[in-house]
Amino acid sequence: MSHYHKLENLFLSAPCNRNRSYSIEIGKGTARISCDLGEDDFHGGGAVHGSRYFKGMDDAAYFACQSLVRDNFLLTASFTVYLLRPFQGGTIRAQGRVISAGRRQLLAEAEVEDQRGKLLGKGSGLFTRSETPLDTLADYR
Repeated sequence: MSHYHKLENLFLSAPCNRNRSYSIEIGKGTARISCDLGEDDFHGGGAVHGSRYFKGMDDAAYFACQSLVRDNFLLTASFTVYLLRPFQGGTIRAQGRVISAGRRQLLAEAEVEDQRGKLLGKGSGLFTRSETPLDTLADYR
């Protein structure tokens, strides 16, 4: 199984992703994630909570970076989020791409949009190598 397919399995099998229907596609330095969101994801003002925007962008940027690193698991060191407009539910799509890949740290940017392609948010994250080898993770198979 390819590195990309192993990463897709790692994402889909994570406990925080098991109760939701995601699709993920990982390429060299890129990742795209889609998920349906609805009222269970709303804050008190009747729109999707910003934490859902962040999760999509962090996951897309993270897996874009992890696609380039085959030995160790990465960790999010920092992430900046810009929430641009409210979202009332439907399919949310996040896309991430690597901007810079150093030996210890990688920088990626991400965008999240609705099903019509309307931009909902932007962000960028810094990711660093952990000491955990990828091949020791049960779901990296």
